[in-house]
Order: sequence, then C-alpha cells, then structure tokens
Amino acid sequence: MNDSSPKKLALSSAFAVAIAFSGILLLGELFSLIKLTWYVYPLGAFLIFSASFFLFYYILNHFIYNKIRLIYKTIHSLKAPKEQKQENSYSDNNLIEKAGEEVAAWASDKSKEIDDLKKLEAYRREFLGNVSHELKTPIFNIQGYVLTLLDGGLDDPSINRNYLLRTEQSINRMISIVDDLETISRLESGQITLKHEHFDMMVLVRDVMDMLEIDAAQKKTSLIFGQKYDRPVVVFADRQNIQQVITNLLVNAIKYGTQNGRVKVSFFDMDEHVLIEVSDSGIGIPREELPRVFERFYRGEKSRTRNHGGGSGLGLAIVKHIIEAHGQTINVRSTLGVGTTFGFTLKKGKTTSVF
Repeated sequence: MNDSSPKKLALSSAFAVAIAFSGILLLGELFSLIKLTWYVYPLGAFLIFSASFFLFYYILNHFIYNKIRLIYKTIHSLKAPKEQKQENSYSDNNLIEKAGEEVAAWASDKSKEIDDLKKLEAYRREFLGNVSHELKTPIFNIQGYVLTLLDGGLDDPSINRNYLLRTEQSINRMISIVDDLETISRLESGQITLKHEHFDMMVLVRDVMDMLEIDAAQKKTSLIFGQKYDRPVVVFADRQNIQQVITNLLVNAIKYGTQNGRVKVSFFDMDEHVLIEVSDSGIGIPREELPRVFERFYRGEKSRTRNHGGGSGLGLAIVKHIIEAHGQTINVRSTLGVGTTFGFTLKKGKTTSVF
C-alpha cells in the first residue's frame, strides 16, 4: 500500500462510484422517463458523472479520511512518550498503512498488558493462598494447645509446660513467616538500601556455622570448608544481607541433608569476583524442579517437605533477591541421591588474594 495515500484512494474510489452511479441512472428507467434524445445523452451522462464524482470525492476525502487521520493521530499520541513532539507524525501520505500499523501495534501492546495483568492476578491469588496456608498451621496448633490447657491441662504438670513450649514454637514460626514476608516485600519494592563494605567471608561463614552448630548436631551433619584457606576471602557487599544468604543456604542444606552427612562451603577466585558455593550430601532435587526452587513458597515435592519439616518457603526467594540486588547471580545444580550445590558471586574486596 505504498502508493495508497488518502487523496489517491479518494480519487479512485470517487471515480468508480461516479461511473457506477451514472450508469445506473442513465441506463435505467430514469432515462426513458425524462425522454432524453440521443444527442442529450452524452451531456447528461457527463453532468451526472461530474456531480457524482465531486460529491463522493468530497465525502471520502473530507469525512472518512479525516476520521482515519484522527484515529491515527490519537493512537500515535497515546503510544508515544508525553515529552515527544508529534509534529507531522500523522500527515504522511501513507496514512492508511501507518494507521493500520499503529492499530496493530497498539492491539499487540494491550494484549500483552492484559496477559501480564492475568499473570499478576494469578500470582496474587496463589500468593494469598500460600500465605493463608502457611499461617493456618501454626494458628491451628496454637488453638489446639490453648484449648487443651483451658480444658484442664493447665493443672497437669506433665502437660502444661510441654504445651506452652509447643505454643511458643508455633508463635515463633508465625513470627518467622511474617518477618520473611516483610523482607521479601521490601526487597521486591526496592526499599532496602544496601550498605556495601569490605569484609572477610571466612569470618562471616564461620560465625553462621557456629550459630547453626546445634541444628547440625541434631542431624549429625558436619559443617566444613571446601579446603583450608590460609588468607582472608574479602568481598565488597552488604554484610548483614549476605549473612542472611549464608544462613538461609546452610539451614536449607542441613534440613534436606542426610544423617551423618556434610555441608561444605567453598570459595573460588573468578578474577574480579568470588564464587561462593554451598554444597550438601542430601537427597537432591529432581531436574524438573530446579527452575522453580527460587519461587516464593515453592518447596518441591510434598513428600520431601513432609519428611524434612516445614518452613516459610521464602528462604531461597529471599536469597535470590539479595544476590540480584548486589547485581550478581545465583544458580543451583543437583543430582538425586548425591546432593545439591548453590553457587553465587560477589565482588572482590580490596585485600582479597588468589586462593
């Protein structure tokens, strides 16, 4: 349609309509009614043709194509940035072609927006359902313990303290879920400001290992380093958030690890970055589940979750957000029955040496 400008289309359309209209009038009963003689026929045909041509040309050019021009101008203005001037953007000769392109592009954009809104709504429903499910369990546990105590268990020394301790555990779980929800909400909305500093990852990991020593002992799991590192492994990052990353990964490794297993933390020199890997000798993750392990509330196969205890289901999602907030990446590889390794990178600090 490169040569189909509004004026050319109006001329050709009016010409065709005028011929058709003239032919209908002059070849029909009108000609016999007015009893035109043979020498008046050409004059009448010319007059009728001329009148029809100019009438239809005026209608097409000044009404229909002006409307098309207005539609194009409106859609083009809606799509373009507000600060961009629209000078002569809708006066091109190829108006119909451009209007068609604009409408098609606009329809495609709106279709994508609708799809995104549908996905967002599906995520919202799933998110609310997951939050409700996660909070429902500790709430029902607390309700059961309190009702038992009110029904007489409070006076039984063999019951009251035990049930109060269980109630406290359920309350702590609720607090943990709410804290994780608040953390991931702040991360996703960009409300957390990272405070970069130079620190030794060896010291940080050792502190977290000491903190989780009791949990690891209950599973008879050894917390070790990949090798003996004689020099500091200094990185430039937000220490508090990276500590949460290491904590979440080690807790996850202990939880899904095997009895008498081991959890290993290793460091690798990557030129301007340091690669940190947390490996376990646990049950592993099926290959089809690997792309989803960083999703909120995704905890894999239900039997695995049931056998290894509950959690907020937000730990790995928080880890991913923190690492990405540092402008870095995290990945996972796993083999069923062998174990899982999570690896992420951080920028080197000033005094980092080659390992």
